[in-house]
Amino acid sequence: MKKIISLSLCFVLGSFILSGCSNNEEMFEKKSYTPDTQVTAVELDVQDREIEVSLSADEQVHIQYSENSKEYYDISVSDDNVLSMVSASDKEWTDHIGVKTAEENRKISLQIPNELLEDITLSTTNEDITLSALTVTGSASISSNGGSISFEKLNVGSALTLNAKNGDISGTIAGGYDDFAIRSEIKKGENNLPERKDGGEKTLDVSGNNGNINIEFANE
Repeated sequence: MKKIISLSLCFVLGSFILSGCSNNEEMFEKKSYTPDTQVTAVELDVQDREIEVSLSADEQVHIQYSENSKEYYDISVSDDNVLSMVSASDKEWTDHIGVKTAEENRKISLQIPNELLEDITLSTTNEDITLSALTVTGSASISSNGGSISFEKLNVGSALTLNAKNGDISGTIAGGYDDFAIRSEIKKGENNLPERKDGGEKTLDVSGNNGNINIEFANE
């Protein structure tokens, strides 16, 4: 009898904690950020956030996002003009129980000027990354652990690195097949790229796990 009573009390207490967590979710505030200087590169390293990249209309970098006191971002510009945005958190263990951040607060919109950035690095977990047609003069590195990567006519000056786990990689690369030295690796999925192709002034490095790779070249 005592064991049954104890289990019942644990169940009631657990339900109370879960209810309290779900009812006390702090409101998110929509924010935007524009650096006060011309940046040469952008680095986003976030968790559980969808990243959508599009072209800027005014040759400046803009970021729209949502945050509160428990889920927020460290945003800074380095001395060499690299803009970085990194996930930060002040959550207690109870904040992770029974509560998932609403979809509208899990999206980061990044606008970048065409052909004015040297490099772009994007990394997230459990969400997708999408890019509209754009050009960077140097390299692009894009990674999603738990989501897909898709892009339209992505143009890089030197190198493109793509990595996805539990998601697909698909899109069109500006230029031709022979412009790139290619390395690709796939586990538990289909891949339309060769594992290795030498030659080409640029490099394309693609890896996927539990998803498909389907990349086309605009000039083919």
